[in-house]
Amino acid sequence: MDIARPPKSKRSRYVMAAVGIVAVGVATVALGRLKPAAPAVERSTVWIDSVRRGTMLRSVRGSGTLQPERIRWVSAVTAGRVDRVNFRPGATVTAGAVLLELSNPDVQLQALESQRGLTAAQAELLNLRTSLETNRLNQRAVVATARAQHQQAVRDAAAAETLATRNMIPTNELSRVRENAQQLATRIEVEDARLALITEAADSQVALQRAQVERMRAIAEFQQDRVRSMMVIAGAGGVVQDLDLQPGQWVISGQTLARVVEPGRLKAVVRIPETQARDVTIGQKASVDTRNGIVAGTVVRIDPSAQNGTVAVDIGITDSLPRGARPDLSVEGTIELERLDQVLYVGRPAYGQPDGQVSLFRLLPDGKTAERVTAQLGRSSVNTIEVVRGLQAGDRIIISDMSQWDNVNRVRLN
Repeated sequence: MDIARPPKSKRSRYVMAAVGIVAVGVATVALGRLKPAAPAVERSTVWIDSVRRGTMLRSVRGSGTLQPERIRWVSAVTAGRVDRVNFRPGATVTAGAVLLELSNPDVQLQALESQRGLTAAQAELLNLRTSLETNRLNQRAVVATARAQHQQAVRDAAAAETLATRNMIPTNELSRVRENAQQLATRIEVEDARLALITEAADSQVALQRAQVERMRAIAEFQQDRVRSMMVIAGAGGVVQDLDLQPGQWVISGQTLARVVEPGRLKAVVRIPETQARDVTIGQKASVDTRNGIVAGTVVRIDPSAQNGTVAVDIGITDSLPRGARPDLSVEGTIELERLDQVLYVGRPAYGQPDGQVSLFRLLPDGKTAERVTAQLGRSSVNTIEVVRGLQAGDRIIISDMSQWDNVNRVRLN
């Protein structure tokens, strides 16, 4: 049989409804305070490094090529046609080896003309010397004659003086003899002066003509040098680097014909970013990676100007180069700037700049979660950078690119 139940009171229903509403409110508040779930990141896709304390080696790196330390550029002295090519690139030559043979009839004709001009100038010098010497000898004869006549006049005057004391000659005759002696004395002075003038003028004329001969000789030698220059010699021993001319080609004066380099004397010319080149100085140690071995060197020259945001730095090689090293070989150079003792440093982050701040993800002790922190960076190197503050020794951080997670402060590593 059915048992009759007493009806529920309205008060108990109200209490239960109120309790339900409170529970829903509490749950809503609790859920609102929960942090959003951290996005998952594959551990294999990120690069993790540890902050270390110790000695940090600062260095900069640049790529470049091996270049010869000594290059001999061979240029054409005169225009001409290539008759013969005796060597090709890669050949080893001595200083006097003939690389090319040129020909130019105009140059040979000019050489003959200059030689003819020299011969004519020499003949004119000889004729001038003969003529001037003849004039000088004639004048000397005139001086000698005048001197003899003067001496005779002096003797005649002495005799007339003796006769005049005895009244044996008239006074007019004595005066004539005396005047004749004085006239001849004056004539001697004039003829002596004329002889000196002729001698001086002759020396000047001979000197001028001799200078003309020397000029013609210099022109003739220059033209002969042009003829000889058509036998193009290496000028220095080494390896022919560039020589791409063919017989029959015409070359002009001043054109580069070949390049000869000294083998085994190579240097590395690397380009360093201009923002890092400010700390590079001559004498710093360096290493050069030739892809076939690493050799030591030192900085020997720094280009005073920058091009395309880089500065060219010459590194002199102090070690023996590996086999296969040749000019224009691509290399990488690393220059040691300084050693920093007892500093905090870490692998260089993807977007970390020297003396700036960077936002990084630091791993928590569980090793599965990373949270965002801000670190102040200092001096940098090729692969490492100094940590000024924000991190401690032993911290593990993500240094690879995490720009896609800029909107979150925590990530989870799977």
